[in-house]
Amino acid sequence: MLALALLAGVLGCAGFVYYLDRMVTVRFEGLRWTLPARVYAAPLDLYTGLDLSQPQLEHELQRLSYHRVAQLQRPGSYRESGDRIEVYLRPARFADGRRPAIPLSVSFGSTGIRDMRGAGGREVPVTRLDPLLIGSIFPSDGVDRIVVMPQQVPPLLPAALKAVEDRTFDTNWGIDPMGIVRAAWVDLRSHRIEEGASTLTQQLVRSYFLSNRQTFGRKIREAIMSVALTAHFSKADLMNAYINEIFLGQDGNRSIHGFGLASEFYFGRPLAELDLHQIATLVAIVRGPTYYDPRRHPRRVLARRNLVLKILAQQGVVKPEQASLAERRPLGVTSGASGAYYPAYLDLVRRTLQHDYPEKELTEAGLRVYTSLQPRVQELAERALDAHLRALDKSHHRGEEKLEGAVVVTSPQSGDVLAIVGGRDADFDGFNRALDAHRSIGSLVKPFIYLTALETGRYTAATVIQDQPVSIRLASGRYWRPHNYTRRTYGPVPLVRALGDSLNLATVGVGMDLGLGNITHTLQRFGLQQAPDQVPAMLLGAIDISPLQVAQLYNGLANGGFRTPLRTVQAVVSADGKPLKAFPVQVTQVAPAADVYQVVSMMEQVVTHGTGVPALRILPPGLVTAGKTGTSNHDRDSWFAGFSGGDLAVVWVGYDHYQPTGLTGSEGALPVWAHLMASLGTPPLQMPPPEGVTETWIDYLTGMGAPPGCAGAEPVQVAVPAGTQVPPMPGCGTGTTVGTVFQRAGQWLHRLIH
Repeated sequence: MLALALLAGVLGCAGFVYYLDRMVTVRFEGLRWTLPARVYAAPLDLYTGLDLSQPQLEHELQRLSYHRVAQLQRPGSYRESGDRIEVYLRPARFADGRRPAIPLSVSFGSTGIRDMRGAGGREVPVTRLDPLLIGSIFPSDGVDRIVVMPQQVPPLLPAALKAVEDRTFDTNWGIDPMGIVRAAWVDLRSHRIEEGASTLTQQLVRSYFLSNRQTFGRKIREAIMSVALTAHFSKADLMNAYINEIFLGQDGNRSIHGFGLASEFYFGRPLAELDLHQIATLVAIVRGPTYYDPRRHPRRVLARRNLVLKILAQQGVVKPEQASLAERRPLGVTSGASGAYYPAYLDLVRRTLQHDYPEKELTEAGLRVYTSLQPRVQELAERALDAHLRALDKSHHRGEEKLEGAVVVTSPQSGDVLAIVGGRDADFDGFNRALDAHRSIGSLVKPFIYLTALETGRYTAATVIQDQPVSIRLASGRYWRPHNYTRRTYGPVPLVRALGDSLNLATVGVGMDLGLGNITHTLQRFGLQQAPDQVPAMLLGAIDISPLQVAQLYNGLANGGFRTPLRTVQAVVSADGKPLKAFPVQVTQVAPAADVYQVVSMMEQVVTHGTGVPALRILPPGLVTAGKTGTSNHDRDSWFAGFSGGDLAVVWVGYDHYQPTGLTGSEGALPVWAHLMASLGTPPLQMPPPEGVTETWIDYLTGMGAPPGCAGAEPVQVAVPAGTQVPPMPGCGTGTTVGTVFQRAGQWLHRLIH
């Protein structure tokens, strides 16, 4: 019986060993890491004549984690020499192909880039910087990694790992018997697991196949599986698997696996570019990524790193003087957990991709997603919003809750979304106000009302309408009696002034004449997804939509009446570089160009004579823009949407819980918009006038013809249909009188009020 029991035990053990051997062999042979989709910003195009200064290019290089050196020796570095920056560009992959590592010399003049030269002084007319990695779409378990091939691994790394973690790696059978005996003796004396003797192979097995539970059963399985791996696979394969698999840190819900991602996570550089002291830091972290977190415990990690350097010198991996020099270097870990992370923008990218790709493919197939994000624009938008909200919190304090905001920036011609700020804390991955805050848009609806009026042919910018009390009987039997923001009425006013000064009563009169259904149709042509309630209040912006949806509406105005669906994703490429899907520009004409041109001309007057006048104190001279302020009931929402010749920006400011802010669109959102537009270096608005449209000068207050210099008038240039007859202003050109002086003073007072 004993013999049978022993035989059964032996057979059982043999079967167990055979099972573990087959399992580990099959799984390792088919080893395919789940690779999250990696999302990239639009690369910065460099070309002769580009309005980019030397400090700005250096800032872009630093954003890409290029390091400044005295002599260029390897990719990922740059140096300055007088009016020239010499950079060794890394190899890069774009949506339309690859670029090898190349040297580039860029010289600067007073207007930007003067000249670009490549190897041997060859002229380079145009090239691109690397696309910035802005995030990953990783699975629910949070595992993220960058897989590196053996040729991408600096030889120092495997040598350091063997010297510090497993000196017998090249000769052992996956386990270290002497180490096991030593650890077992310590564990037996303490009656618990206190010491390990894990080889690199055992650490790999534990990470890829097993849990971290400290039990004798797990350690036995670990040892058997380690021997099996060593019996079936080469040491080079095992080392490469270890380098790509081992856990090296945590970034919120994302776990950092492998040295490829750890290098980017801690140093913002590819693994191949790391120096000795940085490689030693990563090797130090292996012993315990939480205990040796360099951002939380820098002194602890520094001591461990220096110990690693001493071991490397003792083992002959590096020279003692190299180790001594490296010990004097700081950790060099980046301050943030991610070099570039834009959660609000990534949120829209995910939503876009989910229409075409299942979750599993997005999180495991290693897709490369190329977007329209421009990091410089994103940075400027974040900075403009944060600075103004800080100032408003001090001057308009309303208890403990702080003002919030959102910004969307697009390129009207392409529909590319260049930047999205989802809140004042731009790094917070939470409620995205740019996409999900559906707020009343107030007077932002008015350009579409006046566009509808122009399309009828019965109205022009000079048409005089009545700004007078309105009383409308509702379906409920009650009466709706709106009022102007100033609580005043202005009588007969031209259309351009009604829009520029955002006169509610005049707008309601026009809107009721046109019909709510027609205005709704105009909004839907420009991209409004859901028809608003057909009530008179919609004429004053009782329409709750997000800043992104506002940007879609205004994009059609900025693009001359052509609707271009907003896009964040430009292309998706497979892990092996094959194009999978392109997102081309789609253009649909939704309104006559002549009518849109006229309403945009009126929107220019919003900035120069109407509620947007405060922007003139911020915008650079000569920058022509068009836009509209918006303020909802009880000042709960402050808006501004406007555009130049190259950029459109929408800004919202308010409280999350709908408390009154005490801020109009001019006071809350407009300064953010103006500071952003001023910093972009955007071109002025210069729409070519369509056929059948002419420019004429009228008095802003009365709508009568009034050329520049007309005494007693406030001349503005507006677009009207060719052949439009505008009656001249009586007495125009008779000179300045005392009455004229008082009239002009009244005009300036009027501007201040608005």
